[in-house]
Amino acid sequence: MRLLERDDTGGVRLTEDLPNNKIPPYAILSHTWGPEEVLFKDMTDGTGKNKAGYAKIRFCGDQAWRDGLKFFWVDTCCIDKSDSAELQHALNSMFHWYRSAVKCYVYLADVSTHQHGHGPGWQPAFRESRWFSRGWTLQELIAPTIVEFFSKEGERLGDKESLEQEIHDITGIPRKAFQGVPLSDFSVAERMRWIEKRDTTREEDKVYSLFGIFDVHMPVLYGEGRQKALKRLQDKVHEDYLCLAKLWPTDPRDPHVEKERIELAKGGLLADAYRWVF
Repeated sequence: MRLLERDDTGGVRLTEDLPNNKIPPYAILSHTWGPEEVLFKDMTDGTGKNKAGYAKIRFCGDQAWRDGLKFFWVDTCCIDKSDSAELQHALNSMFHWYRSAVKCYVYLADVSTHQHGHGPGWQPAFRESRWFSRGWTLQELIAPTIVEFFSKEGERLGDKESLEQEIHDITGIPRKAFQGVPLSDFSVAERMRWIEKRDTTREEDKVYSLFGIFDVHMPVLYGEGRQKALKRLQDKVHEDYLCLAKLWPTDPRDPHVEKERIELAKGGLLADAYRWVF
């Protein structure tokens, strides 16, 4: 995982690709892509500051700094998308990266807190925000423990807990899904419905953005189309379900009887294999 590091003067640099056991505490950004996003190449060649999208990077770094975090992650520039192996790994790791973040900052570019006169405030724009209609933001809403929402001016609007009812009304996702309840408690059909009204730029991403929602890892094959991608996902989910269903529990009160039953039924066991199972 590659992170951005902010120094005490406000400067930002990319770290090297860090192994899992060397990743420091970090914040993570959730947003919708717009014009002039800062890409990996822009950060490495030093031209990123000249793009409009750098404002979001500065916002995330400054907010993380105020929260006592010097490292943060932004999808536009922390992934080298020209490296297919890195992109595959990133898309399959995204849910875990968001879940592992200390805080997730949602930057809503279409919600303003600067109202003139006696208008209705930012709430109507919040309900209509494009962020709630994008595919990848589904897991970015559910995975992190702490999700904080900010206006385009960088003003805090609330968090996933204080805005829980509003988010439920907008998305239709059950409130307990925001409260850390295991996603396996929700049926496959119910979780599939969460993505129905969301869109992605590339049609396959509407399926790939569900990897973390179903706790699966799959190859990313852009060009296969949404239907083929969906079929592969459904097959993988079914395969994993059948695998778990075959792990029948034994009676903890008398494991020796169960061991003897298995040995008789199977004609003996491989050396030490049953010890590992029990």
